[in-house]
Amino acid sequence: MSTSSSTSHEGRSKPGSRSNPGSRSNPGSGAADPAPTSSERAAVSRERRPRILFVFIALMLSMLLASLNNTIISAATPTIVGELHGAEHISWVVTSFILSSTIMMPVFGNLSDTLGRKPLLIVAIVLFMLGSVGCAMAWNIESLIASRIVQGLGGGGLMILSQATIADVVPARERGQYMGVMGSVFAFSSVVGPLLGGWLTDGPGWRWAFWLNVPLGVLALIGTIVFLRLPKRPRRRAHVDVWGMVLLAIGTSCIVLVSVWGGSTYPWTSPVILGLIAAAVLAVVGFILVERKAAQPVIPLGMFRHRNFALTTVASLAVGVAMFGTLGYMPTYLQVSTGLGASISGLLMVPMMGTMLISGIVVGRMVTRTGNYKWAPITGSLFIALALVLMGTVTAEMPVWVICIYIGILGLGIGVGMQILTLIVQNEFPNAMVGTATAANNYFRQVGATLGSAIVGAVFAARLTGILSETVPARLLPAGGASSLTPAIVWELPGRLRDTVIGVYNDALMPIYLWLAPLMVFGFIATLLLREKPLATTVERDLPAEALATGQVRVVVPDSERAPSTPSTPSTPSTPSTIVDAGAGAGAGARTRRGRAKRSRTT
Repeated sequence: MSTSSSTSHEGRSKPGSRSNPGSRSNPGSGAADPAPTSSERAAVSRERRPRILFVFIALMLSMLLASLNNTIISAATPTIVGELHGAEHISWVVTSFILSSTIMMPVFGNLSDTLGRKPLLIVAIVLFMLGSVGCAMAWNIESLIASRIVQGLGGGGLMILSQATIADVVPARERGQYMGVMGSVFAFSSVVGPLLGGWLTDGPGWRWAFWLNVPLGVLALIGTIVFLRLPKRPRRRAHVDVWGMVLLAIGTSCIVLVSVWGGSTYPWTSPVILGLIAAAVLAVVGFILVERKAAQPVIPLGMFRHRNFALTTVASLAVGVAMFGTLGYMPTYLQVSTGLGASISGLLMVPMMGTMLISGIVVGRMVTRTGNYKWAPITGSLFIALALVLMGTVTAEMPVWVICIYIGILGLGIGVGMQILTLIVQNEFPNAMVGTATAANNYFRQVGATLGSAIVGAVFAARLTGILSETVPARLLPAGGASSLTPAIVWELPGRLRDTVIGVYNDALMPIYLWLAPLMVFGFIATLLLREKPLATTVERDLPAEALATGQVRVVVPDSERAPSTPSTPSTPSTPSTIVDAGAGAGAGARTRRGRAKRSRTT
């Protein structure tokens, strides 16, 4: 095994700065080879396109497994807890998956930057399949929840690695069209999932909602093993941030439990909720202290010094709150206001999912064609804010088709901006940090989604109880008061009382969306401040690991600092230069001073 050392000068460039895509040095000289011509790039693209297509299909299946999972279970949950005699644990059927998948997002993302995407993607698929088999064979509610946790362990990896792996095979300039299609998977699963879950529950049985994951998982596994061929990464010692992961898990668990239990299982002022809030604060403080000293932090705090990453984090949080605050309660509102069943009322959400799907694909293609992307999250934020304002004006007498238009505008905003935020994050960092950066961005979006559902749910429950007590005498309501008002019970009430309750339900929920609009204003301001940086046009430019693995040379020197070659300054033979792993600079123990030469070793 041979070892070679190489030197790369930073000059005034920062970690994550882009070099000339065609700048390669000949091992025998210090001169840079000319960039590949457009015809050469086209030939390479034609050669790689079939394999990329198969890889993309495998990644789409992986994303579908994770996104379809919760939506398909939502329709089957009442039947599941009834058969397994676990009605008191109904919330944990969903919460267990959300909790474990959210925790594993940054873990999988961080480890994939060191160990590679392919082996971890295989692990994630296998974990998800094992969890699915366990759920399908569950004999009681406890075994189901335990299997859902295993599912979530794999699901967190599927959601992150599907997006991060795209950066390994597709250059940033072309990645927009792929990210747009991947975003449409969520729209598809949100509509098809509940319908499919209801059909399986009424037909073959709820266990088939889990068995269905097995053949899809096998296809994704075969596609990943056969078609996903990534350059070997340089061997380096993995510094697993154990304490960071533990504190992240504790903090995330506390946040999720507060969101699920607060105002329902326990009052907001109960010792349990206050204790969880205190534990979450302590865990976050401890996490920050640990990450400042970790050699390879699970979420490097240095990423927040990158302007675009910090701003996209704010925007992602806002989108998460708006999106899941709406998805969590709008279907139930439509059931209450129309009297339709869960499956039919779910079809009323098709406008949102349709506009999200179409706009995501169209915008992705536009970004690929033009290379301009800043306009997308700006426009998306405006559409989301507009939709929230319009939804805040909905009344009980408003025609359903008008509400569907408002929901469609919300989907349009989400489709235009959400996936492009991920592309901006990936374009901000070198490939050695793409997994960590993608995971961090998705993690904060998921936290925003959890908090959004909790905030909307808590405020809605308080308003519903208060307005109902002021409007309707308690003796006229079913036992249990506001908490017992399911859509079916509402439509069994006498005519005038039913109309009054529907009006109260509307007045309790809809103004909350108007109050969420200012949050999207912050998201809009954050997107305005984004800096539009050129998107890389070659895969090689995005993959420093390829140069390290193959011995090909790459010099990280901006064009403005490249010294002209003259006869008086002949180039001297040198050992091959490589891009120094910018991810190593994220930890406190791996920093170098600006302008100093850094040395890396390949084996």
